[in-house]
Amino acid sequence: MADFLKPYSDGVYEGRMRGKFQLYTKSAAPGVSVYGEKIMADDDGVEYRSWDPKRSKLGALYQKKLKIPLVSDSRVLYLGAASGTTVSHVSDILAEGGGVVYAVEFAERPMRDLVMLAEKRNNIIPIFSDASRPELYVPIVEPVDVIFQDVAQANQAEIACKNAAYFLKDGGHLILSIKARSVDVAKNPKKVFAEEIKILEKNADATFKILKTADLAPFHVDHMGVIAVKNSKE
Repeated sequence: MADFLKPYSDGVYEGRMRGKFQLYTKSAAPGVSVYGEKIMADDDGVEYRSWDPKRSKLGALYQKKLKIPLVSDSRVLYLGAASGTTVSHVSDILAEGGGVVYAVEFAERPMRDLVMLAEKRNNIIPIFSDASRPELYVPIVEPVDVIFQDVAQANQAEIACKNAAYFLKDGGHLILSIKARSVDVAKNPKKVFAEEIKILEKNADATFKILKTADLAPFHVDHMGVIAVKNSKE
C-alpha cells in the first residue's frame, strides 16, 4: 500500500490532499479517471483514486465515520446508479474479493456512461430499469448482501423495501440516502426523515432495524444517510 495512505475501512484508505483529510479507493481500472478525481500512485505503480464526498452520498457516509457494511466479496444492488461516480468506488472496494455490483439506472444519458464504465470493470452489471419496479430485473439480480439506494423519487423508503423483499438476504444491510426535497419539497426535512424511517420499520414488503443515521450536511444539504439491517421473515 502507498506509504502516504493507511487503512480506513474495508477497501477504503485515508490520507491527506493539500493538507486536508481525504479518502481513497484502490483503482480497479488503473489509468482511468471516472469523474475527474485525483489519482495517486505508490512506488509500485498501484493507483488510488480520491473519493469526493460532495459527489457521492456513500462517500459522505464514509467521511462521517459510520461503519459501512461493505466488504470485498459483497453482492451489492445499487439503485440510482446515475453515470457511475459512486458505483466506480464500490467497484474498487469489491475488486479484490470478487464482489459484484448490480447498478440500476432509469435515465438514458447517464446509462450510456454507466455502460462505458462497466466495459472497463468486470464487476459492474449495468441494468437499464426503474428501481420502483424490481420485478423487471428479477432474472438478472441474484440475492444480495447490501442494497445501496440513492434515488430522487418521492417514495424512497417504499422502493427500498420493495427491492429488499425481492433481493436482500435476511440479515442483509440497506444503505439509504433519503433526499427530503424529493419526497416533499414543502415539508420540514426532519419530519420527512422520521416518516421515511417509520416506513422502513413497518412496511409490508420488508422491514428493517435501523442501526445508524447521519445528516449528510455539509456535503449534501437536506439529506440523511440510513444504515439498517433487514429483519428475518420469520
